[in-house]
Amino acid sequence: MDNNITTRNRMLAQKVIKGLESRNMTGYYAETKEEALNKALEIIPMGSSIGWGGSVSIAEIGLKEAVSNGDYTVYNRDTCTTPEDKRKTELQIFGSDYFLCSSNAITEDGILVNIDGNSNRVAAIAYGPLHVVMVVGMNKVAKDIDSALFRARNIAAPINAQRFPLDTPCKKNGSCANCKSMDTICCEFLITRFSRHAGRIHVILVNEELGY
Repeated sequence: MDNNITTRNRMLAQKVIKGLESRNMTGYYAETKEEALNKALEIIPMGSSIGWGGSVSIAEIGLKEAVSNGDYTVYNRDTCTTPEDKRKTELQIFGSDYFLCSSNAITEDGILVNIDGNSNRVAAIAYGPLHVVMVVGMNKVAKDIDSALFRARNIAAPINAQRFPLDTPCKKNGSCANCKSMDTICCEFLITRFSRHAGRIHVILVNEELGY
């Protein structure tokens, strides 16, 4: 990454972290994927029960692999072979110690913005797991809520739609159509402006481009 971009991201991350702290959430800064992985494993105690949603970012830093091979109880919905098993696992994740995910966008003053189709991810961010660990690339930082929502709907959603066998306008033309398709992945919008429970939400900002 260009040194000028790196320097700017490093300074901006400190502003985001202060915003998170003002909202009763904990922020961290990692220069690289490796540092982000180490910080995440530092946050999560051995023996914890862990699950995740459909995050690309946590896979990119190696966190899914690390916890799957570590001393943890892992609820892995990726290995489920039937809808019934998947639902059972997602409910186990909802009651886990740690939920791993990213955020579709985060504002400069620390507000988290997420959109979901099945809604298991936004549900777990809002309530359920005792702790949430987010891995967020600096490419997801937006100026304000309007910019964050625009990013989630017009960048994250159309790209994520490509990952699944869906029939949505954004998958066909790359742009949000505010659709009501049965396949829409924009069913639920979650704006997290404050965490009532101190120490529950941990956000690791990474000075790399991660996820969508």
